[in-house]
Amino acid sequence: MNPAEPKHHHFPLNPTPQPFLSKFKKFTFQTLPLFILFTSIALAFTKSNYFKLHYFKFSLKSQTLFSPSKPLSTPSHCVLWMAPFLSGGGYSSESWSYILSLHRNIKMRSFKLAIEHHGDLESLDFWEGLPQDMKSLAIELYHTKCNMNETIVICHSEPGAWYPPLFQTVPCPPSVYRDFKSVIGRTMFETDRVNDKHAERCNKMDYVWVPTEFHKTTFVESGVLPSKVVKIVQPIDVKFFDPVKYKALDIRSTAELILGSGVSKGFVFLSIFKWEYRKGWDVLLKSYLKEFSGDDSVALYLLTNPYHTDGDFGNKILDFVENFDFEEPDSDWASVYVIDTHIAQSDLPRVYRAADAFVLPSRGEGWGRPLVEAMSMSLPVIATNWSGPTEFLTEYNSYPLPVGRMSEVMEGPFKGHLWAEPSEDKLRFLMRHVVDNPTEAKVIGRKAREDMIRQYSPEIVAEIVADHIQNIFGR
Repeated sequence: MNPAEPKHHHFPLNPTPQPFLSKFKKFTFQTLPLFILFTSIALAFTKSNYFKLHYFKFSLKSQTLFSPSKPLSTPSHCVLWMAPFLSGGGYSSESWSYILSLHRNIKMRSFKLAIEHHGDLESLDFWEGLPQDMKSLAIELYHTKCNMNETIVICHSEPGAWYPPLFQTVPCPPSVYRDFKSVIGRTMFETDRVNDKHAERCNKMDYVWVPTEFHKTTFVESGVLPSKVVKIVQPIDVKFFDPVKYKALDIRSTAELILGSGVSKGFVFLSIFKWEYRKGWDVLLKSYLKEFSGDDSVALYLLTNPYHTDGDFGNKILDFVENFDFEEPDSDWASVYVIDTHIAQSDLPRVYRAADAFVLPSRGEGWGRPLVEAMSMSLPVIATNWSGPTEFLTEYNSYPLPVGRMSEVMEGPFKGHLWAEPSEDKLRFLMRHVVDNPTEAKVIGRKAREDMIRQYSPEIVAEIVADHIQNIFGR
């Protein structure tokens, strides 16, 4: 999970308190109910994304009166979790993992949960792909009412979305910080530091939750007060991502063959990422195409989606191969496939089930959501041993990829920061090693799942989060 830059509108926003906070006011900004209404109506109108998007925007601008709300229930203490629950990105996935973990353990706790969409843009495809129980829970928690002075607000997004937001989004917290019991920021970065302006925003929070020891160090070194920085690891739903529950998805039928003649059987490498330089897709293609050829019964599947770019991934790969002047093997290229269609969340475990190994040589990760999902699915994982993944990668549960050197970020919001350049030679070695040693790789994969269950299962992380929240309420 790794949201370096959110998907948002770049419009200035009046930083004055907004009138649409449904948790505390009579009139509400109907994000979730209108989203559901929009889903049913818009699909009846057309399958055109243009009309869906414009109807959705029109709906979000409307303010409607809720049906009579239920009386304020006990307990009175409330945690309002504001995050991009409907976006499908890294922060969305992480926020859902916390909500699901806490919801399953909430009966033993003395506070209630409420949610509000905040941050990244909503995705209709993501909402449609959610399991029905998650949709029902979203509606239930969206209707939860809270009293300001008895509420802890969690702003689960990049700091630019925090009050006052730098772009158009529901402000978090919804009004000035002092109106609430406590305000917590949950965030992370994929480079060696935090921007000065983001560090200032972190210091306005009562606490800043970060996922790893790596982030504790980089945040404090960047000027965030040590007393505010708390490590809260991310849970992984090991019951949902359980390989024994699923049959493999026929990914070959959903993918486009870009290079090679294709293989019906053989060793399958899988990589899941958004198409950006940080994810190291260039390193992956270089290493894979130099190490393997058509003589090897291997295939590389890239499940990807656009990130500030168009979606013509096939031509991007072909142009990359041509521009780097690769020498085509006599036996043809090793097969490379691209899956750029939306895969519903409910089908994602079946994608992992179709692979023999997962590989992601990224330059920096906040946490590495696909990595822990793959590890929970008992896949051997090859991943860069730097930034967020250092929290859970070991030589016993994965194949940590060494860093060749550090390099400067040349563009974007993190320009001038440093991140890792994974070793291409070591990646070639590890990919070949996994192919040649499948028994060992399976043992590594089983150990990975054991570690996910033991350290990051929802029950364990929910206890950590709930204890921290209860300590705040107890003061």
